[in-house]
Amino acid sequence: MTWTWEYLPDEERVAGGCPADFLVDVEQRAGELVRAAEAVHLDGTTYQGGGEPMRYLDVAGGLLAYYVVPRLELVVICQLTPPPGS
Repeated sequence: MTWTWEYLPDEERVAGGCPADFLVDVEQRAGELVRAAEAVHLDGTTYQGGGEPMRYLDVAGGLLAYYVVPRLELVVICQLTPPPGS
């Protein structure tokens, strides 16, 4: 398996209506989150712990909500809040 990220339930519901420049920053941060998770969980498929909590990250003045699913080697982006006035 290879670590990746995705929008859940889908890109339209999570990112629909967000400004393009904000989404560029979100996708860059998602890539960084994937690399960090991969460094922490060298083989996520063997992970035995409980579920990881939802986390929030400031992105370009907006907010990104995500969680990591080690056994699936997946970072899930589940909510975006674009910067005010965008």
